[in-house]
Amino acid sequence: MLRRDFLKIATVLAVPATTLPVQAKETPNMPNANFADVNGQHLFYSVHGAGKPLVLLHGGINPDSFGSNLAELAKGRQVIAVHLQAHGRTPDTDRPLRSETMGDDVAALIRHLRLGKADVMGYSLGGGVALQTAIRHPDVVDRLVLVSAAMRQDGFYPEGVAAFKQLEANAAAYGPGVKASPLGQAYPDVDWTNLFSKVGDLTKRPFDLSADVAKLQARTLLVFADADAIRPEHMVEFWKALGGGHRDAGVDGSLRPANRFAIVPNSTHYTLAVDPMLPKIVERFLASES
Repeated sequence: MLRRDFLKIATVLAVPATTLPVQAKETPNMPNANFADVNGQHLFYSVHGAGKPLVLLHGGINPDSFGSNLAELAKGRQVIAVHLQAHGRTPDTDRPLRSETMGDDVAALIRHLRLGKADVMGYSLGGGVALQTAIRHPDVVDRLVLVSAAMRQDGFYPEGVAAFKQLEANAAAYGPGVKASPLGQAYPDVDWTNLFSKVGDLTKRPFDLSADVAKLQARTLLVFADADAIRPEHMVEFWKALGGGHRDAGVDGSLRPANRFAIVPNSTHYTLAVDPMLPKIVERFLASES
C-alpha cells in the first residue's frame, strides 16, 4: 500500500517515480554550473546553449523534470535551468516554500544576471513559480510559458487536491523512498522528508490567481497534456482569462488573441515535460513575431 500511495503522490507532484530519470551527474564544479546569492537564497543554476535567455523552472521534487528536453530547448537559445529552494543543489532555508517568494527568487536571479527581460518557462510547481514571477515582476519577464499549471487549486482533479492535503502528514513515509532512488543518489544532500513536507505545506493551500492572470502583461503560452492532472474545464477557463476563446479569429486570423494555447496529444501530466513535442511548441511560440 505504501509503495502504491507513494507512486500516486509522486506522480501528482511531477516526479516520474517509475523511472526517476536524472540529467546526470553534474557537479557545481562544471563550467556551466553556478550559484547566485539572491533574495536570501543560495540559488543553483546551470547555463546551456547560447541566444536569448530562457529561464527554466522544474516541477516539484525533481529538479531534472525536463530530462533531455533541456538540451533540445538549448539548441536555439541560452537556457538557464534553476533549482528552486530546497530542490536539487539549492539548499533549503528556514523560509517556507511559497510560489510567491520563489518567484521573487527567480526575478532576483534575472536581475543579478543582468538579463533585462527574459523568457520564463515553468512546469507544474515550477509553472506556479513562473506565473508568480510574471505577476509580481512584470519588468523582468518577456514571454511566459506555463506547462501543466493551474491558476486555481481546484484546477486539479479532486483526487489530486486530496493527495496534496495528505502529503505533509505522510512526508516521513515518502522521503526515504526517494532517497534510495536514482534521483536521491544524484542529489544526496537533499533532505527528502523535509522537501516533501514543505511541498505538501505549499500545495495544500487554496489559491486563486484568476484576477492576476487577466492582468498579465507577458505574452503567454499555456501547454497541457490531453490526459493532464488539470481538468479540461480549467484549461479553458485559464485560456479565457488570458483573453482567448471568446470569438472566432477571422478568416485572416487578425482577431486572434495575443496569447497561445496548446494541448499535446498522447501525453499526461507526468510525461509532458519530457515529451519530444514540447520543445517544438515552445520554440514556435518564442520565435514568433506576433
